[in-house]
Amino acid sequence: MRLVILGGSGSGKSTQARRLCTYFDIPLISTGEILRSAISGNQPLPEFRCLEADPRTSLSVYASLSELGYHARPYMQKGELVPDEMIVELIRIRLRQPDINCDWVLEGYPRTAFQAEELDFLLDDLGQKLDWAIYLQVPEAVMVSRSLGRSLPDDQPEIVQRRVELFYDRTIPILEYYDRRRCLLTINGDQSPEMVQQNILTLLSVP
Repeated sequence: MRLVILGGSGSGKSTQARRLCTYFDIPLISTGEILRSAISGNQPLPEFRCLEADPRTSLSVYASLSELGYHARPYMQKGELVPDEMIVELIRIRLRQPDINCDWVLEGYPRTAFQAEELDFLLDDLGQKLDWAIYLQVPEAVMVSRSLGRSLPDDQPEIVQRRVELFYDRTIPILEYYDRRRCLLTINGDQSPEMVQQNILTLLSVP
């Protein structure tokens, strides 16, 4: 099972991603957690190293999360999206690590139509195919209130509002991208976590 969880800040995508990973017993790849770990100054993770350059791209390979975090920090501090090339490189490296098998849940990526297309290119290279993109649809007011109720350092009012605005600017193209590929599932995220999970499993035709 290969799933992408889509949703704005405070939509519950992290909660549902963890629940689905537990349910299916598969790894979680969370770009938000990886970036926050890097930015917080936690120890570098040398295993995040790509030994082979991708012949289709000239992007540099980040030797560690600390280096990636250094470049990403200014964007996250302002509530801006981390540039595509940084996130694409992170996902490319992560999906090639030995602890990631053919089943996974990806949360926090893609956030632009370009990233969605790049993910498909990468999966083609790996001989994999995305099963479903799950979109947690939540009203803007709910996303803002949920985000402000958390204790993450980057959940300040002006940053949260900026993230929500950016999300809406980029959401429609991503949803259209996956809808054209007939792999988009839209879920009402303004419910209890248990109900949201059950609705996801129902649409996945999981008993």
